[in-house]
Amino acid sequence: MADKLKIKISIADRVYPLTIQPKQEEGLRKAAKKIEAMIKQFEQSYAVRDKQDVLAMCALQFAAQTEQQGIDKSTEMLEAEDKLKSLNDLLQSHLAN
Repeated sequence: MADKLKIKISIADRVYPLTIQPKQEEGLRKAAKKIEAMIKQFEQSYAVRDKQDVLAMCALQFAAQTEQQGIDKSTEMLEAEDKLKSLNDLLQSHLAN
């Protein structure tokens, strides 16, 4: 427990006490700031009756971003594999001569 850090993170006007590894602190604080900024943006852009609605939209936004990054990486990997295969085929044809 000595290597753990106790912090408090505020999200949507609620404070959450956390016990974490020190190396996690920066990421958690940045994530909380992003969530707070997104909450503020949703509240300014839409008629929001309940914080739960805003938090659900934030969760959806972050999950969609994560999923899209995975899709983009998969597409990039397939494109890289195609290019490497073409390059390999070209090298093999030159080496065969």
